[in-house]
Amino acid sequence: MVLYLGIDGGGTGCRAAIADATGRILGRAEGGPANINSDPQGATVAILATATAAMVQAGATPQDVIAVLGLAGGGMPEAARATEARLPFARSRVVNDAVTAARGALGAGDGILVAVGTGSVFAVQRGGVLEQRGGRGFLMGDEGSGAVLGRNLLSEAMRAGDGFAPDSPLLQDIRHRMGGFQGIIAFGNRASPAEFAQMARRLVDHRDDPAASRVLDAAASQIDHAVAVLQAGADLPVVCTGGLGPFYAERLAARWSVRPAQGSATDGAIAMARELGIPA
Repeated sequence: MVLYLGIDGGGTGCRAAIADATGRILGRAEGGPANINSDPQGATVAILATATAAMVQAGATPQDVIAVLGLAGGGMPEAARATEARLPFARSRVVNDAVTAARGALGAGDGILVAVGTGSVFAVQRGGVLEQRGGRGFLMGDEGSGAVLGRNLLSEAMRAGDGFAPDSPLLQDIRHRMGGFQGIIAFGNRASPAEFAQMARRLVDHRDDPAASRVLDAAASQIDHAVAVLQAGADLPVVCTGGLGPFYAERLAARWSVRPAQGSATDGAIAMARELGIPA
């Protein structure tokens, strides 16, 4: 028996699905964060636990499974190879989560993927050739992501407290709830990208607040600029996925042809796993 496992892992959590040769889903599971660049050990634990739960549902053993894993940090070759070496499956391939997300969202057609959750990454597919852009991580990139939005919100709260930016009810509330500057700085010193990303929900929920509007408008402008660059003068359909996907889809729809995803990132990973299992 050969089964196909697809895993989609990011900074907030990972999802697994296992299918037979016809594509029928036999098991699903969800687990913890799976960023193999920022936390390789923790990611491995989450991946194995989630995969095991899906295999139990399917009545499978690791030796039955061909797996493709789309993981945050999977674009780093050393991290990807090290993760593959830890996996017990009959055959495994680790790629960046944008690759599996694009395959699921776009299928085989041309288009642009805007995947924004805890982190962010873009992909453009033309003539069956997929090119990834962005996804450089919380410290160096991830424009418009939940983690960066949360960091920018906290930064704006401190700047406003210093009088360097216009204050607002939301910013005042944040300073109060977090214990002022010292509390915000202490949080920033220890917080993970996922913890920063939790702050982004306050932005979206209070989008009418002047400060929230400024932060969100700046992020939406960055996302729109990235899409314009990837279009390269064309009018490709745009698919927005991830926890913040619906927010950006609404913003981008005024300028671009925004369409729903054909499938999920786990769907894309399973499709790639089935291809991986085809004899050369």
